[in-house]
Amino acid sequence: MRIGVDLGGTKIEGIALDKNGKELVRHRIESPRGDYLATLSSIRYLVDIVEKRAMEIEMPNIRATIGVGIPGTISPASGLVKNSNSTWLIGQRFDKDIADTLERPVKVENDANCFVRSEATDGAAMGSNIVFGAILGTGVGGGLFVDGKVRTGLNSITGEWGHNQLPWPTETDDGQELHGAICYCGQRACIETFLSGDGLRRSHATLSGNSIGDPQSTLEIVKLSNNGNFSAKRALEIYATRLAKSLAQIINILDPDVIVLGGGLSNIEFLYERVPNLWLNWIFSDETETRLVKNMHGSSSGVRGAAWLWSDEDAEVI
Repeated sequence: MRIGVDLGGTKIEGIALDKNGKELVRHRIESPRGDYLATLSSIRYLVDIVEKRAMEIEMPNIRATIGVGIPGTISPASGLVKNSNSTWLIGQRFDKDIADTLERPVKVENDANCFVRSEATDGAAMGSNIVFGAILGTGVGGGLFVDGKVRTGLNSITGEWGHNQLPWPTETDDGQELHGAICYCGQRACIETFLSGDGLRRSHATLSGNSIGDPQSTLEIVKLSNNGNFSAKRALEIYATRLAKSLAQIINILDPDVIVLGGGLSNIEFLYERVPNLWLNWIFSDETETRLVKNMHGSSSGVRGAAWLWSDEDAEVI
């Protein structure tokens, strides 16, 4: 039995899968934002719940393998967490600490890598050779799956497209592209500052004249757009254009078969038709066969990928 944990900025989700990948149990709790020790304790609490319930269903007396997906990654140089928008994880020896907390071996991986592993293994990109998974949520991350394997790279930063500068900036209605906001990483005008949930909300607040300090949720913006609200429709059009430019850069470098969207903003259906129509303006080709698809496993895709961090051999009784 495998258990996967997806550690997010606002929630922690756990899932138990049987040896065939069938979901046995899924449970979600709130993340204790800003508190590292409480985060470790919350994961222990969640794993205990998921494991107990799974054992009650069909697997008594079996301790599961545990995989955890985190925002950020473990630095090969220091062994500490780096590049996390859940900033309370940065500088922590998370992989060791969570293994000690759970009292068993744990595999830890970047959450976008877990997401692309899930979608390429038995999801929307199953059977594809080169898959790029793009997370659009609280942060903007990415993962690369090639020839049946997730590629992490020498520095463990493969797929970190969100911390490149937004390409081909222009003067826009919301007045944000030519200067750009400061990112938590310290740079200005990172793709993440435009394509995250906060980026869309900030754009809409400017266009609508609402207070930037109290913007509407992305779900509300989509509802307003569907009802014909001009500022909401314009905010989504600008967002789609920025996404198209950013993904065109990915296609120019990787030439993937499929790009799979994940995260909360992947539920904006408008994007799947509009973005491929736009990205041809920046792709260095006369045509492109790359597909833009929505994830198959929804909000559970990352947590499923975390569970799949263990091989079949590893997933025996430990």
